[in-house]
Amino acid sequence: MITDLLLRHAALVPVLLAAVALASAAFGLALADRGRRPLAVVLGLSVAGMLLLTLWPASTGRGVSSCAVQFSVPAFGSVELLANIALFIPIGCFASLLTGHPLASLVAASLASVAVEGLQAALPAIGRACDTNDWAMNTAGAALGVAIAGVARLARRRTVA
Repeated sequence: MITDLLLRHAALVPVLLAAVALASAAFGLALADRGRRPLAVVLGLSVAGMLLLTLWPASTGRGVSSCAVQFSVPAFGSVELLANIALFIPIGCFASLLTGHPLASLVAASLASVAVEGLQAALPAIGRACDTNDWAMNTAGAALGVAIAGVARLARRRTVA
């Protein structure tokens, strides 16, 4: 579904990654000025979108019965690599802005990725492959989102001061 679309337009994936990063910062800061509830809503929507994209049954209908356990560094131009990073940027950013606890937000996002990979392994009927590289890239995306939130907070403080 989305992977096929991204593969057909692979050159746009880095642009998408940058757009997600910038939009997360801008949207997160705009909502932070409105209180905790709007941030909680967009965080919930981000998590729901991530769950939909990672747990929706694959169109191939094939069952996957094992997980790839590897810690290699995928090629940077990889569509899947960038998509996994982009998927968790908003989660890391919005969670950090909402809670004010960047490290806890990063740990929670990483654990959410572990849970998704575990569900993909436990539910072979959905045809999704679990992979430790997916967890690593999701965690990298969450870390990037947390960093973006920190930079955005600093920039706003300098502007206000």
